[in-house]
Amino acid sequence: MKNNFLSKSVANVYFKPSSNSEVVSQILYGEKFKILLKRKNYIKIKTHYDNYIGYIKKVKFLENFKPSHKISKIKSRIFFKKDKKFLSSNHYLYYGSGIYVRNKNKKYIEFEKNRWIKKSDIKNIDHYEKNYIKIFKSFLNTKYLWGGKTCVGIDCSALIQIYFYYNRIFFPRDTKDQIGFCKRKRSKNCSKGDIVFWKGHVGICLNKSRFIHAYGPKKKVIIMPTAQTIKLIDKTANLKVKKVSNICII
Repeated sequence: MKNNFLSKSVANVYFKPSSNSEVVSQILYGEKFKILLKRKNYIKIKTHYDNYIGYIKKVKFLENFKPSHKISKIKSRIFFKKDKKFLSSNHYLYYGSGIYVRNKNKKYIEFEKNRWIKKSDIKNIDHYEKNYIKIFKSFLNTKYLWGGKTCVGIDCSALIQIYFYYNRIFFPRDTKDQIGFCKRKRSKNCSKGDIVFWKGHVGICLNKSRFIHAYGPKKKVIIMPTAQTIKLIDKTANLKVKKVSNICII
């Protein structure tokens, strides 16, 4: 099975080969995957980064693609060049997407034929972002979207995964798999960088008293008091904390 790379800004990954099926995740521009099965207008894929399996709609894919850079801003507007002027479009590439720089000038780089983005929006593909808090806070107030992985909409497990995805470090997609993957923290006291897991939910401590998560009941990425969040989820969903890990020990 040959490798393919997504040529759209983002694509929904469905549980079944139908747009009426549940959206379980998304893949981003430049993301590598293998085709497992073809079903009419859909293909069953397995992603290279996290081995996630699902269905996406058939589109034109990139082949023999080797990304040289990645999007380092929450989103990067796509421009078209006409008569030496760069005209903005209503399309974007999203945080962590891998691109190949074909051409460049002082302010813009070309990643596909006459598709340009600002040079200031990218970093080298091997750039490592240590400031995980900056990443999580950049998604603040993003709409909660089950299966989402961008600033248009994101879910709780993707919010945690996006830090690792940007740095090209393996981390599972779904909360149930993240719980098993993460090492349990010895101390029970919450502190900066602690990832707190419930059954079906996850978030991370910005410090010992502030907690950020993509929270379904609030319909967005939100910062809340840590202790209050734990009590609220216990009260409203009858869920106890299952595990506390720390982003620095994964």
